Amino acid sequence: MGLEQEPEAKAPLYLDTASAAPVRREALEAAWPYLTGAFGNPSSHHEVGRTSADALKDARRRVAKVLGVRSTDIVFTSGGTESDNLAIIGIALGALADGDADPGAGPDAPPPRRHIVTSALEHEAVLAATDFLARRHGFEITVVPVGPDGTIAVEALRSALREDTLLVSLGYVNNEIGTVADIAALAKVAHDAGALFHTDAVQAAGWLPLSGLGVDAMSLAGHKVGAPKGIGVAAIRARIPLEPLIHGGGQESGRRSGTENVALAVAFATALELAEAERVEIADRVLAIRDDFIAEVLTTVSGAFLTGSDCSRTPNHASFCFSGTSGEAVLLELERLGVTASSGSACAVGSDEPSHVLTALGIADDVAKTSVRFTFPAGFTAEEGRRAAHSVSAAVKNLALSYT
Repeated sequence: MGLEQEPEAKAPLYLDTASAAPVRREALEAAWPYLTGAFGNPSSHHEVGRTSADALKDARRRVAKVLGVRSTDIVFTSGGTESDNLAIIGIALGALADGDADPGAGPDAPPPRRHIVTSALEHEAVLAATDFLARRHGFEITVVPVGPDGTIAVEALRSALREDTLLVSLGYVNNEIGTVADIAALAKVAHDAGALFHTDAVQAAGWLPLSGLGVDAMSLAGHKVGAPKGIGVAAIRARIPLEPLIHGGGQESGRRSGTENVALAVAFATALELAEAERVEIADRVLAIRDDFIAEVLTTVSGAFLTGSDCSRTPNHASFCFSGTSGEAVLLELERLGVTASSGSACAVGSDEPSHVLTALGIADDVAKTSVRFTFPAGFTAEEGRRAAHSVSAAVKNLALSYT
């Protein structure tokens, strides 16, 4: 028996929107004037500069409205990684500087808070930022335990908190397994203990509510919601002392120096507004297709099992381990069949190690290396879902034949 093929030539299926979503035409059109005629520097005190400054102010206002925060809380960055670093390192060093600068602090004053709580499932940007604080600034990091499906219990977080806990950083949605955290409940526990709360919400945008979470800081990336790569947002309450990572001319209210990218800020605001406006309708429709896809893969592919939560995951996300195969081999065979997926995070460049997320769930290294993640676009159809499931089954069967 030969290798299975798609029955007819069809447009390739792109199922890796967790890495990068297609850029929205509306976002490009909104950005275009600020790449052409209205090209001025928003810090310049002339008409061309004021035009850019007004556009930047409006983009900030629009993003803040979607997030349910004040415009003064919004810092435009280069993407999710910088936003995570600014929130975590900026808040930590800002707290130390604020304590050092307190003229009323006497010998009996409590020492600065140097304890941070996170989890083993976090994005590399969060883990690297907390590691930097531990190595270079003496912070203690507590890694809160997670369930086998990637959920974090409120009681587990409560047990990890201490009197000197400054910050809790837990992701809203895990980028590899799609599990959704109860951020509002976790943030309340942190606040009850006097700690601040940051969430990486990069994978939640466009699929889950972003307002009313009760967090102090949130990270977002434009290329997950249909803006071009290279723009992100760190929404950090303006009252929180923040040490900037980039020093210079004092742009972004002194929290992130450097000439602002007005065109991409406008693109981000446009894409985020559209994603929020369409969110409920798209999420409900894609969820039903996603569930059928998962059921079909689990039924037809021997050795396949779902990673992450069965019920508490983003509507566009399905991730599996295919025991007895190689995840990279499955991806190559899927691409031959016209389906583009990924093995997990696109941010761990050049790594052949098993996913730190999957091993934290207790999955053995050799099995973790068989993982494949499918993340669907907003326009995903039922027919495409059936085609994708057939392709997954065909890819694994083809690999089994090639091994025999």
